[in-house]
Amino acid sequence: MYFRALFVSLPLLWTGVAAFPAGQGPLTGNATIYPRDDHRSIDRRAITLIETYDKSNWLSKFNVLNIADPTHGFVTYVSKAQAVAEGLLKSIGSQVYIGVDSKTVLDPNGAGRKSVRLESKRVYNRGLIIADFARIPGSNCGSWPAFWMFGPNWPNSGEIDIIEGVNLNTHNEVALHTSPGCTPTIGTGGEWGVRTGNKDCGADGGNEGCGVLSTSATSYGTGFNNYGGGVFATLWTSSGFKVWYFPTRNTPADIKAGKPDPSKWGKPAANYAGCDFDAKFKNMKIVFDITFCGDWAGAVWGESACAKKNPSCKGYVASQPTAFASSYWLVNYVKVFSV
Repeated sequence: MYFRALFVSLPLLWTGVAAFPAGQGPLTGNATIYPRDDHRSIDRRAITLIETYDKSNWLSKFNVLNIADPTHGFVTYVSKAQAVAEGLLKSIGSQVYIGVDSKTVLDPNGAGRKSVRLESKRVYNRGLIIADFARIPGSNCGSWPAFWMFGPNWPNSGEIDIIEGVNLNTHNEVALHTSPGCTPTIGTGGEWGVRTGNKDCGADGGNEGCGVLSTSATSYGTGFNNYGGGVFATLWTSSGFKVWYFPTRNTPADIKAGKPDPSKWGKPAANYAGCDFDAKFKNMKIVFDITFCGDWAGAVWGESACAKKNPSCKGYVASQPTAFASSYWLVNYVKVFSV
């Protein structure tokens, strides 16, 4: 997007191996139908695959943007040709690698660390987005990676951050950003994350947003990777957003079979309802990026253990290239389904 969240530093709410709520069980009948107060009614038979992003087509379906970072990070987003030439964007086996320069010592007052920003060529209006990751960027001082979606004329067409965190975080934070007037409630069935930020997703110009912090210490960064990767599923309907996180070992069989059925997945990590979602979210692109310092990671640098390594976020990122050898995405696929 053209701005990003400026969150306060958040404590780690829980440590250890993640605990996941028991599933609520499928609804009965010939076809699975959601209750009308649980987003809109969805016939399981209507969930249809409309797009797959994977090794076979990644470079043709995403734009690589070498733009100035809208979040004022210490980063240089490179072109597609440079990303491929320098190995920052490539395939590894059946997976897609999206990384950063982890070799070059930089001038903290000069150009930032090289990285890649990808935006899907296709835009979406509602759907089920399922992303399967072997790895996501590690919990590294100065790093600010995100997997998210946003629409034009930010924040008027909305944004949802599906995976996002900074510095040494190990707890993922989902967040919505909008124009003023979207104050989500917790949807039917609840959520197992903890609400953070503003009640109005459009307060403060949409910059802080309204977040849900995961209580699972394996939902982000190094904790996610050490637990073997996982899947994030985002259901976007006229009635709201739900986001689930599943470690790879707990991925539902219906997702593995390519026939997702959210009614079987139990309580989501985030469950937003009670807003005019059709008005606030539209024509959104899928985005991957990794930036450094900037409006969030840099702003909370002094509140983290990272400040003991270097009093300056830029100083650390510039002088410690090898620290970012684990700052990369390793994507099995992203699939989008109509609902």
